[in-house]
Amino acid sequence: MNKAPIVWVNVLVFSVSFLLAATLVPWYAIRYGFTGGEIIAGILCLGYSGMSITAGYHRLWSHKTYQAHAVIRFFYAIGGAFALQNSILHWASDHRNHHKHVDVNGKDPYSAKQGFWFSHIGWMLREYQGENYRNYDNVRDLQKDKIVMWQHKHYLTLVFTTNIGIPLLLGLISGNMLAMFLLAGLLRLVLSHHFTFFINSLAHIWGKQTYSQKHTARDNHWLALLTYGEGYHNFHHTFEYDYRNGIKWWQFDPTKWFIKAASWFGLTSKLRVTPDDRIERVRVAQHLNSIKSKLSEDDKHSDILALLEQEYELLIEHMNAFYAAQKRLLDIKRKKIVKDYKKTDLYHQVQDLKVRFEIKQRNFLNFELTLSDA
Repeated sequence: MNKAPIVWVNVLVFSVSFLLAATLVPWYAIRYGFTGGEIIAGILCLGYSGMSITAGYHRLWSHKTYQAHAVIRFFYAIGGAFALQNSILHWASDHRNHHKHVDVNGKDPYSAKQGFWFSHIGWMLREYQGENYRNYDNVRDLQKDKIVMWQHKHYLTLVFTTNIGIPLLLGLISGNMLAMFLLAGLLRLVLSHHFTFFINSLAHIWGKQTYSQKHTARDNHWLALLTYGEGYHNFHHTFEYDYRNGIKWWQFDPTKWFIKAASWFGLTSKLRVTPDDRIERVRVAQHLNSIKSKLSEDDKHSDILALLEQEYELLIEHMNAFYAAQKRLLDIKRKKIVKDYKKTDLYHQVQDLKVRFEIKQRNFLNFELTLSDA
């Protein structure tokens, strides 16, 4: 079978930029050294291009998890060109196909089932998509966005302007043009590329399937550190229209924090979130299925399976009672039916139900720790 034609532009961009970054940056660091200001500038540029992808290309345009003011959309459009990961329109089209056909070889543009190399970078080195490469039928909504189409039309001009102009400007300010081109230009570009590519590759290989085993996506807090919160990928593939990836307060998700903070100034709005009760139902159901898949339905495990099912049913009862009472309390709070809702019997009932539910949930999620002798 004939292989798809090589995309030489991509091969040269990825290989030359990587080789230059891997040689020139260490050489300059050893020979001359970088100043603190130059390092900070490089980190800020890395964050700008990376967050333009995660908050803009991904969560705003690909999944429409929130709405953003034109100022923010323009900010993302420039940063996306700086990141050199194709136009908004094309990136979002590929990503929507990825979610629609996840793990289906030949339909998922960067299917993890085709291996690490393919999903990380190999899918861009050959013309695997053929005639479908410029089929934008799945992003017709984005074609109504003037900023998206402006960036798509002028993408190459914006790429050269940002990738040369921003390091040049920073070099003029700092007085060291070469250092800025190496850090804010070259190294920033390579790291921005591969941090994003890790989501397509490592985030489908390394980590926990907390919410679903129907796809290869994994939750990995180490990857979240490199990808501005995108590492909680099993959650994302299970609840793709949620503007958050890290839903706990302690989970590292600066993309979520930026979107939320921008809403306080009216720059973002209509932030979409998945109801807590739905998330928890999916989570415990996945845990149940995960344990059951490790046990065979024979006499040896029949007692454990029966106990597991019983604990699951009790947990669901506690969950339903807690979330139903919490909903009633939130209605009272929102409608201001009473002066101080915290003094109502319902408030104390919710607190009690919450404690009972959390204890049951914790015991159930730790259930597999008792299986070592099974």
